[in-house]
Amino acid sequence: MTEDWARPVVHFEIVARDPGRLRSFYSELFRWDIAEGGLMSFGAGLGGPEPGPAGHLSRGDAGRVVLYVQVRDLSESLEKTKMLGGRVTADPFQLPNTPTLAAIEDSEGNPVMLVQQ
Repeated sequence: MTEDWARPVVHFEIVARDPGRLRSFYSELFRWDIAEGGLMSFGAGLGGPEPGPAGHLSRGDAGRVVLYVQVRDLSESLEKTKMLGGRVTADPFQLPNTPTLAAIEDSEGNPVMLVQQ
């Protein structure tokens, strides 16, 4: 067995009823350079060591923040999620040009995306 390691946040998503208004809020508050359009991307390295996590804004029915956390083994992490009282909401999947992802809810129902790079 290999030595354990910290699971870094590798991406985040902020969902808003009014993404344009939230784009202005985060741009002004944190001086983030956020693109316009349907998926309002912003680059890595904001407020931390390079390259740091990147992120995006998207439209949704309710505001929320989704953390994307890197894990070594999705299967193991999904089993541990259930053991700890969480819930798997999407089995592992991969979008074009992305790492493998899976969605969970923590024991409070907060959404988290697991990322296996």
